[in-house]
Amino acid sequence: MNLIEIAKETLHIEIEALQEMIHRLDGNFLDAVELIYNTKGKLIVTGVGKSGLVGAKMAATFASTGTSSFFLHPTEALHGDLGMIGKDDTLLAISSSGESEELTKILPHIKRFEIPLIGMTGNQHSSLGRYADVWLDISVKKEACPLNTAPTASTTLTMALGDALAVALMTKRGFRKEDFASFHPGGALGKKLFVKIKDLMRTENLPVIGEDTPLKEAIVVMSEGKLGNVLITDREGKLTALLSDGDLRRALMNEHFSMDEAAYTYATKAPKSWHNTELLASEALEIIENERIQLLPITTGKGHIIGVLHIHDLVNAGIKST
Repeated sequence: MNLIEIAKETLHIEIEALQEMIHRLDGNFLDAVELIYNTKGKLIVTGVGKSGLVGAKMAATFASTGTSSFFLHPTEALHGDLGMIGKDDTLLAISSSGESEELTKILPHIKRFEIPLIGMTGNQHSSLGRYADVWLDISVKKEACPLNTAPTASTTLTMALGDALAVALMTKRGFRKEDFASFHPGGALGKKLFVKIKDLMRTENLPVIGEDTPLKEAIVVMSEGKLGNVLITDREGKLTALLSDGDLRRALMNEHFSMDEAAYTYATKAPKSWHNTELLASEALEIIENERIQLLPITTGKGHIIGVLHIHDLVNAGIKST
């Protein structure tokens, strides 16, 4: 038995099911999109067994892409949770056979409350198919399972069709990247679009010295600051230079090097800085990478230091450049 060939055959069967679905899409799909789009309440997804697991994933996808949605198990609905479905809601029910016992028991109640029903089933003449206001065909020629019993191709098709509905609705709503990020503030996209300099910059115990501070004192401040840099200001407190550990190593190669010399002598003059704390952290990281620096001083419009942004803080926060 060649397991690689079996795996390939499984994928071929599921791909074929998806390709057949592409050619089978019709006005019913558009009707389902319109029904969900015009729903004033929530889209409630329900199903039993493998269909229920797929339904839970679909509900999560809808909810994160602009369609208010949640999953409701039919058994729980029969024991009190039917009250979670409101008159302004729409129900999307999934059952390959259309005859799942737990599901069919709630269908009369759904119709009694005149709640719109989208039925995803492979049998239009089943109980679910007959009750449905909109029928979406999820039939497959065969399952990938060698016994043709375990839901495989059918669940893949159902999940893909759910994704197609979600993407169509995203497009119809004009759902943007910023909208998606607002539903995922802790994700990579959310961090890229919402976390700003002011959220991550350090503002306390900054390693700041004056222009006339001797290098030996500057090294002590650098060590205590634990940023690998020292900020240097003039008598008015404005940033004029930055001494990095790289500057210090290069200074050691100078034949006139002296620990008693002012740190300003060996520092980088007029270092790159930023004064808009509303700048996205992802854009700040891009500046740091392009300038090949580790520390970005944040100043007022007049050059007074209000904070610093270290590359390590950005990386630790999961920020990625744009």
